[in-house]
Amino acid sequence: MPAHQRPAMSTTLTAALGLAVHLGLGVLILASGVVAPPWAVGGLLVLWAVLLVVGMRGWRKRLWAVVLLPVAMFLCWLLVLYLGAELLGWSA
Repeated sequence: MPAHQRPAMSTTLTAALGLAVHLGLGVLILASGVVAPPWAVGGLLVLWAVLLVVGMRGWRKRLWAVVLLPVAMFLCWLLVLYLGAELLGWSA
């Protein structure tokens, strides 16, 4: 994309919404400490931070990735908690 050309406002708002939802997932991950052990929450937070950096770097070039990041993070969080409860006996 040429430097003088700006993305559409809807593109910017969609990417901002994707990152806002991703930031909200950070709170959900922190609250997982009630169910999951600290090492699992720490691993999820590392993954969350990596995906946040990916989203911020791809803000304008890969809108689809920015929008899918919260979905991917939520699914990872859900899978980790489910498998932890089923296989490792985690419970609140």
